[in-house]
Amino acid sequence: MTNQFQGLRVWGSFLLAILIGSSIGAQVGAAEELPSSRWPGFLGANATAVNSLPETWSPESNVAWTASLPGHGQSSPVIWGQQVYVTAIEGPEKDTNHILKISLDDGEIEWDKTFPTSLPVENSVYVSRAAPTPVVDENGVYAFFESGDVIALTHDGQLRWSRSLSKDYGKFKNRFGLSASPVQTADQLIVLVDDQGPSYLLGMNKKTGETSWKSDRESRTSWSSPALLEIDGVEQVVVSSAGSVDGYDPKNGQRLWTFDDVGGNTAATPMPLGDGAFLIGASPGRNGENAEGAMKSNMALKVVKGANGYEAKVLWRAKGPTVSFASPIAYRGFAYWVNRSGVVYCRDAKTGEEQYTKRIAESCWATPFAVGDRIYSFGKDGVTTVLAAGPNFEEISENRLWNADDVKLDQQLVEQETDATRRRHAGNFAGRIQYGIAAINGRLLVRTGDRLYCIAETKPASK
Repeated sequence: MTNQFQGLRVWGSFLLAILIGSSIGAQVGAAEELPSSRWPGFLGANATAVNSLPETWSPESNVAWTASLPGHGQSSPVIWGQQVYVTAIEGPEKDTNHILKISLDDGEIEWDKTFPTSLPVENSVYVSRAAPTPVVDENGVYAFFESGDVIALTHDGQLRWSRSLSKDYGKFKNRFGLSASPVQTADQLIVLVDDQGPSYLLGMNKKTGETSWKSDRESRTSWSSPALLEIDGVEQVVVSSAGSVDGYDPKNGQRLWTFDDVGGNTAATPMPLGDGAFLIGASPGRNGENAEGAMKSNMALKVVKGANGYEAKVLWRAKGPTVSFASPIAYRGFAYWVNRSGVVYCRDAKTGEEQYTKRIAESCWATPFAVGDRIYSFGKDGVTTVLAAGPNFEEISENRLWNADDVKLDQQLVEQETDATRRRHAGNFAGRIQYGIAAINGRLLVRTGDRLYCIAETKPASK
C-alpha cells in the first residue's frame, strides 16, 4: 500500500537513482531559504539529494531513535528541514485522524493534532489505516485520509483548512479502503479517488482547499497512487489504476491520453525511466484474480506527442516479474521488481532483457530505494536486504530492524474477524510491518504501524 510520486522533475539526485530528473527550486520562491533536508511526498517527490545511507544496522546498532506512534498508520513519513510528519488513525471505527510532527534530531513528538473522521468504518487489519502519505511544503503539511478528510496545517500545527471529500462527492465504498497518496504542484494538491463508488481525480487550491478542477473517472477498485511525470517537457499527472493508464494536465484536469491494454495495476505507482518513459507494475492479486492481466502488464511505457495529441506506446513487456504493494524502480540502466514471495527480478531498462531472478529474505510492501551502488529492499517483516546495483545479483547485507520477541500481534483485531478465512490470515497483517520510508543524507526513516525508526550511519552517544 503504501506508492506516493509530485513534481518528479524536481526530485533530487537520489532519485536519479531511479532516473528521476530534478530542478530543485520549483516549489519554493527563489528568495526563500531552502531547508537543509526535504522528503516532501510519497516516494520522495522533490527530495534533496541523498548520497549515502547506512549499509548495515540491527536493533542494537545504528538506530538513532525510535518514536512510538498513536493508533496505527501505513503512510510514509515526510521531511521538511528538521521536521518529520506522519499520520495515523485510532479507534474501533477509525474514529480519530492524527497528524504528528516529530523532531528529526531526537524523535521527540512536538505536537499531535487530532480530528474526528467524517466516515467511520470498522478498524480492521483488512482495511487501509492512514494509508495515504501526506505532502509538505514551505507553508505546512497536507494530509489525506481514506475517510475522505483532507486537512492542511501550518508547521506549528495551526489549522489552515479542512474538508471531507466523502461528504462533498459521495461516500467511499471500497471495502478494503483507499491508499492513493496525493501529489502536489506549487499551488495545487491533487488527490486520486478510485473507488467502487464515485471515482475522480481532484485538484485543490493549496491555500484555501477549494476545488480547482475535478475529472470524473469510471468506478473501479484500486489503491495505486498517481505520479507527476515530465512528458515532452510538460508535467502530467499519470495514473496507473485497475485497467488503464491515463495522463492528465495538472493545471485543469483534462485527460490527455489513455492506454487500456493493461490489467492487475491496482497498487503500483508509475516510476520514471526518463524521456517520457516510465515503468508500470501489476499484481496477480491476493487470490490470483488478476493473474492474466498482470502477466502482460509489468512493462515500460513511453508517451509521445504527435500531430493528433499524446499517445502511449509499449517499449517492452517483462514476462515473469510482478509486484505486490511495492512499485518497480529503475536505476542506472536496470529495472527491478520484487514480488509477494520476495523474488527480485532485474531487467535491462532499455530492452526488458532478463538479467537475474533471485529470492531475498522477505517480500516488500515499501518500494525499494536506490542510492550510490546499492538497492535497499525493505522486507515486510523487518529485514531489509541491501543489494549491489547492476546486472549481477550480489547481496551486500541483511539488516533486521527489530527482534521477533519485540512484536505483539494486534490480537483484538484478529479476533474480531468473524469470517474464518479472514481470521486465519489476519495474523499476516496484524504484526509489525515496514510500510514506508523517507531518506536524507546519512539517515533513513522507516515507518511501521505503531513506530517510526531513524537509522543513522553512526549511532549517537547515549544521553
